[in-house]
Amino acid sequence: MEFQRHQSHCLSERKGQKRKLDENFPEERQISAPPPTADERALLLAEVVNQVNILESTFTWNEADRAAAKRATHALADLAKNGNSMSPTLRSRLNCCGEEVVNVIVEGGAIPALIKHLQAPPVNDCVPKPLPFEHEVEKGSAFALGLLAVKPEHQQLIVDNGALTHLVDLLKRHTNGLTSRAINSLIRRAADAVTNLAHENSNIKTHVRMEGGIPPLVHLLEFSDTKVQRAAAGALRTLAFKNDENKNQIVECNALPTLILMLRSEDAAIHYEAVGVIGNLVHSSPNIKKEVLFAGALQPVIGLLSSRCSESQREAALLLGQFAATDSDCKVHIVQRGAVRPLIEMLSSPDVQLREMSAFALGRLAQDTHNQAGIAHNGGLVPLLKLLDSKNGSLQHNAAFALYGLAENEDNVSDFIRVGGVQRLQEGEFIVQATKDCVAKTLKRLEEKIHSRVLNHLLYLMRVSERGFQRRIALVLAHLCCADDQRRIFIEHHGLELLIGLLSSSSSKQQLDGAVALCKLANKASALSPIDAAPPSPTPQVYLGEQYVNNATLSDVTFLVEGRRFYAHRICLLASSDAFRAMFDGGYREKDARDIEIPNIRWEVFELMMRFIYTGSVDVTPDISQDLLRAADQYLLEGLKRLCEYTIAQDILLENVSSMYELSEAFNAISLRHTCILFILEHFDKLSARPGHPLLIQRIIPEIRNYFVKALTNANPHRL
Repeated sequence: MEFQRHQSHCLSERKGQKRKLDENFPEERQISAPPPTADERALLLAEVVNQVNILESTFTWNEADRAAAKRATHALADLAKNGNSMSPTLRSRLNCCGEEVVNVIVEGGAIPALIKHLQAPPVNDCVPKPLPFEHEVEKGSAFALGLLAVKPEHQQLIVDNGALTHLVDLLKRHTNGLTSRAINSLIRRAADAVTNLAHENSNIKTHVRMEGGIPPLVHLLEFSDTKVQRAAAGALRTLAFKNDENKNQIVECNALPTLILMLRSEDAAIHYEAVGVIGNLVHSSPNIKKEVLFAGALQPVIGLLSSRCSESQREAALLLGQFAATDSDCKVHIVQRGAVRPLIEMLSSPDVQLREMSAFALGRLAQDTHNQAGIAHNGGLVPLLKLLDSKNGSLQHNAAFALYGLAENEDNVSDFIRVGGVQRLQEGEFIVQATKDCVAKTLKRLEEKIHSRVLNHLLYLMRVSERGFQRRIALVLAHLCCADDQRRIFIEHHGLELLIGLLSSSSSKQQLDGAVALCKLANKASALSPIDAAPPSPTPQVYLGEQYVNNATLSDVTFLVEGRRFYAHRICLLASSDAFRAMFDGGYREKDARDIEIPNIRWEVFELMMRFIYTGSVDVTPDISQDLLRAADQYLLEGLKRLCEYTIAQDILLENVSSMYELSEAFNAISLRHTCILFILEHFDKLSARPGHPLLIQRIIPEIRNYFVKALTNANPHRL
């Protein structure tokens, strides 16, 4: 979250600078242009050198010199704005190569010449009165230098040539008591130049403070000209960002009262810059944050949430998110003073950054239990959930963090379910790992709430609500309920019927949701009590051992299989299954026969069956498993059936699951049948595209019901 705040402040600082430059040259630009040729570059360089020579030779109060110097500063500024003083042909070629044009201007020596004219020429007795073009040349120089500060190396070159000292002096030019449009414009250009020079340059920010630039900028916040106020605030905003010494000096210069008054200005540009300064002051500065709150910033910042200026709204939301990190009382105060509703409305703004910052603020507010129910009650859940679909990673993460907070309150659980929030969290595609982790924690938090009062409420709603909501509750409970509560929910309160009903829905999405929920339910139930364990043998098993398999020693019965003799022992067979007991103890002709013919079973199958009877185990291979299953079913060898079912189940595929289910029905292979059911539920989405799938589902629904009734009952024996 710290990274998110830093990213937002960087964006604000960049946008602030961009807005200033756009005000100065708002004309349309082409979106692409080839770099200038060598001849064009030489022509441009010659033009720059010409203007520089004029500046070098006109540092006097002579009226003609002052007029020429003014024209030269304007020409260089126009060139920096992509060549407006050049011929139309060259201008069209260089129009979108602004950075290259600036490079040529710097190469031509413009920076020292412009800095020289940031100060007025020496005054002597021969200077005419009034002074010709007083303040005008300095203003043009400051403006041009600000435009040249587009690269860090240019910024540093301007500072290294001594520009800051003169710019700070220009900020104080009004202190002699004189005011005029020219002075106002000069001060504004000087402040803008400071802003652009210090933009994303920590060393220059510190240099401005060392040159004494902060006190005059704070003083200018109270200047009568609103454009000067804006420019001063813009400079302070840049100087405060990620520079603790600058922040402290701005506060020590008593800037806070004026900045807070500016928050209430009807001029959007004024309150936008003011809230930006305050935001950068409090960023990572807990002590300043407390001072800002103590000075009364909270209510006017909340008021900006309803501003028509989306940038001010965004900055206000970001600032409230930072205030909310101070302490729990501040979170409560922000809500009490009316911030929640406008923040929720901003979640639906077409402005991505506005949505991002409002989600950030709500996320911070939602970490307090007193606010969580209020945010949900005021309609915050649905727009926050919609933001999870965003392709913007920061926006998505801020929404997820806010939802994590809301999930802490038990009163919000039913609302999460009602609006489909749990499914959105489960099915969302999240861009960054931090968001995935946050969503997982939110689902875990919801799961931990589903007990006692919350569970009773959900069961009540599952009984009395409209059908769609009942099913939604059943789906969520299948995923999130405690395994010990499954019988109560799905058997006693008929949640199972709601899930099974989804399998017959006309909506493929509902069918899939039902299948996934049932699969989840089966996994929970089987974890507590596997239901497919082989039943105990009706009589104690007697295993003679491997050495007696097809051994004539002590053999008292012989089987004829495919014309071959297989020697066996009645005592072992009698103990193995009811089928052999009936054969030897009942009224069948095999009772006294010495040789018994076995039809319809291959020798390999019969031998494996007998090996199981004598040893209690056997390796069942896929190529023989179905024939062996048939034999095991015929002779009621449940243990062998389970071994065969297990082997067959390993080969269940989308292509054969239907025939495997039929096989399980033909030989009453319960374990195989249950495995087929779980396979169908687990691969429901892929199977749904195959022919005959709807018929298969309707066919197995009764068995699905039987399976889950048995599973959920066995999984909760203490409730029997």
